[in-house]
Amino acid sequence: MNGNASPSTKAQWLALKETLHIENRPFINGCYQSVEALESIKVVNPADGSCITEVFACGQAALERAVLAARESFDSGVWSSLPPVERKKRLLALSRLIYRHRDELALLESLDMGKPVRDSLNLDMNRAVECFAWHAEAIDKFYDQMAPLSENYLGLIRHEPIGVVAAIVPWNFPLVMASWKVAPALATGNSVILKPSERSMLTALRLAGLAKEAGIPDGVFQVLPGFGYTLGKAMALHNDIDCLVFTGSTATGKLLLQYAGQSNMKKVYLECGGKSPHLIFDDGVDIDKAALTAARAIFFNQGEVCVAGSRLLLQKSIKEAVLERVLQHAASMKAGDPLEMTSFMGALVDEAHLKRVLQYIESGICEGAKLLCGGQQVYQDSGGYFVNPTVFDDVTPQMTIFQEEIFGPVLSVCSFDDEDEALRLANNSCFGLAAGVWTADMRRANRLSRKLRAGTVWINSWSGGDMTMPFGGFKQSGNGRDRSLQAMAKYTETKAVWYDFTD
Repeated sequence: MNGNASPSTKAQWLALKETLHIENRPFINGCYQSVEALESIKVVNPADGSCITEVFACGQAALERAVLAARESFDSGVWSSLPPVERKKRLLALSRLIYRHRDELALLESLDMGKPVRDSLNLDMNRAVECFAWHAEAIDKFYDQMAPLSENYLGLIRHEPIGVVAAIVPWNFPLVMASWKVAPALATGNSVILKPSERSMLTALRLAGLAKEAGIPDGVFQVLPGFGYTLGKAMALHNDIDCLVFTGSTATGKLLLQYAGQSNMKKVYLECGGKSPHLIFDDGVDIDKAALTAARAIFFNQGEVCVAGSRLLLQKSIKEAVLERVLQHAASMKAGDPLEMTSFMGALVDEAHLKRVLQYIESGICEGAKLLCGGQQVYQDSGGYFVNPTVFDDVTPQMTIFQEEIFGPVLSVCSFDDEDEALRLANNSCFGLAAGVWTADMRRANRLSRKLRAGTVWINSWSGGDMTMPFGGFKQSGNGRDRSLQAMAKYTETKAVWYDFTD
């Protein structure tokens, strides 16, 4: 687990699985604790339907204990008043611990939510390590400001931690999404209560133990597993939580805004759904590269990606050529055993989500879209929840699969004549998380990057960016930003301090 060489075969991953200690208790005030739970949550392996463990589902009593511990730790200054350089050392230590335990964490993530363990190891773990390290290094470079005044006055603009932050994260990238919330919130001095999705809790619970080992004080970082409709709602309604951050569905995000308004008007930052358009023009782009990128943009992580390029908009003159190549790539990106290092896709997260994806596919057929490949559950004898890459042609804006987020490996293809029509189709959505444009005309690229209503626009690529680039959406894709210094700023309050030196 802590050696230099990670497992490279299914047999080695299975051997590692036999050594795992899977934590099923919440982490409250510095330790794992058994709590009174009205019900538990079954952790099911999406690849075969087997039960891995059962996790305590926290309710109001556990939340009250966690909030009290968070408030006491914040008010005491044990973390919030710690010198920035000391917070930096401890978060860097946590980053190193995540790296050291990357095999264990990657396997937990794959077993928990069905993604290929190759991606968990090579992508998710590296991104989590990078996130904690980046925000740790930024701690002592995140400056306050001084207003430009005459010599008789001094105006200070301070950025102070908000207080108790509740973070509710999704199931598709459990550790990465947790890192995007937890790292900047801790870096700026807050106390954090993390609620992982009830569909993928195992790496969040393990992260809590690593944070303790790294020297994060008791009460500063806590993890409460539980159901969204009970624990998540209680967090949003709690009057002693100062800030709520959330990544998940738009419908849930709207509810959280309502609950915050009904309670203490806590700050709420949301990263919600997406239905991202991927535009390919006929002006000399490399259509082989564009087609491969388009396939990866929707089928990576089983399509369970908020920025999945789920709407492929092709200029008519190149539509058939691009679509032919996309279908070829789809055939090579089939679902497979998540523990096989050659599997491009794994299993969908659970049976309920499988049924949801299949219902969307059926709606596409019923509404007149042309099914070109996929569209059915596969490997049913495995007991798992697998769907192969699915592509629809002749999709129109009136169709459900054009407008609604499916969160599965389902691609909707339609065509356009010119730039104006492409822009209308792309912006014809209540979402605005991301968009991609393939063009050899940089003037066109610049025009569209300004006119597309999306938080991120990729030019001749998809899903590029690193910790220096803010991430978030327009419209009903949410507000606020993860990553970059903007993420740290949202976990602070701005305070103006005015000194008057006149007689």
